[in-house]
Amino acid sequence: MAERIEQYSSLIEDENGVSYKIEACGDTTPSGLWKGWLEFYPLESNLPVLRTERETTQPNRKALEYWATGLEPIYFEGAFERAHVKQ
Repeated sequence: MAERIEQYSSLIEDENGVSYKIEACGDTTPSGLWKGWLEFYPLESNLPVLRTERETTQPNRKALEYWATGLEPIYFEGAFERAHVKQ
């Protein structure tokens, strides 16, 4: 079951001026590794949540937490674009 790994104070805004909260999420794979991705929650509730595909694979939850704490705003921008393409 997916878990929230990190919630960021930064917001990201789309081309229409809609702001999104950002969270890093993760889950175990069948082999026991942890996969991580980002989710973007619109502040306007009538819009869908955007999710990236897998952004990382880590050996355990602690390593996934470490990955999530190192993400910078420029990374969020690229991930947000990838999440839009996925939708």
